[in-house]
Amino acid sequence: MHTAAATAAHSVPAWAWAGFGVFVAAMLALDLGIFHKRNRTPAMGVSLAWCGVWGALALVFNLIVWQTLGGRCGLEFLAGYLVEISLSVDNIFVFIVVFLFFKVPARFQHRVLFWGIVGAAVMRLVFILAGARLLERFDWLVYVLGAFLVVTGVRMALPGSHDVDPSKNVAVRFFKKHFRVAENDDARGRFFIRENARLVATPLFLVLLVVESTDLAFAVDSIPAVLAITKDPFIVFTSNIFAVLGLRSIYFALNGAMRHLRYLNIGLSAILCFVGVKMMLPARWHPDIALSLAVIGGILAVTIAASLLNPAKADKPPPARGA
Repeated sequence: MHTAAATAAHSVPAWAWAGFGVFVAAMLALDLGIFHKRNRTPAMGVSLAWCGVWGALALVFNLIVWQTLGGRCGLEFLAGYLVEISLSVDNIFVFIVVFLFFKVPARFQHRVLFWGIVGAAVMRLVFILAGARLLERFDWLVYVLGAFLVVTGVRMALPGSHDVDPSKNVAVRFFKKHFRVAENDDARGRFFIRENARLVATPLFLVLLVVESTDLAFAVDSIPAVLAITKDPFIVFTSNIFAVLGLRSIYFALNGAMRHLRYLNIGLSAILCFVGVKMMLPARWHPDIALSLAVIGGILAVTIAASLLNPAKADKPPPARGA
């Protein structure tokens, strides 16, 4: 089951991977080292501006992919980016619950999300390279991943099945059992401090563990969703990273508005089911990438429009997917 998209992965030179890595590192350094050097809550205007910056950069990169790798790869990147940004937005519900549970001050939330995204980038690179290699070697895994996406999509649409309880997070329970954690928060927003000449973790580090482990759980279904669109690791990774990089700005810009997207889980469920079924179809029955892009965009448009026309009346945000 080797498609043109799969073989295209081998045409991406090593310098392209290295160049993209340097670009991401430079943007993250610019973000944390200059624009968010001080611990403070980003203003909504600044967050919206950064949303625009990351969106514009993704579109510019999309154009570069289109020009260098061809129109099909360009459409695959755009479709993958839309799927990833949609599923990544669902992370915001988890961030809200986690920050409220641990009572994380707003001025420290950006730092937690920043380092959470750095860890997410590394984990996703490993997942994507391993997943693409496995799909290339074992064709039957396509059907397993497709079925997994359909089951995940159906579960996502069920009410009350995605609640998250940070106190039961496996990573946090393991860390607290084997390592020492300071009883009081560090007022300077650090992850580690010294107590009696010993280096100990702060509760803020536990929050980071929850964010990292939660992203690991999200990656399990979001990466196969993009692999259903393209088997090219470079396209899958870059679309993943652009979506994840913009997530912090989306969080601070739309934190208060997320509760009004009452049909988001249903829309994401439909997207996962669509790409899962697409993944299991015989190659000759696969819908054209342009048609897939239109379906994904249409589902998102209907989801947002329905949520705006019939907003949620509850004061609390919709339930989030668990870690």
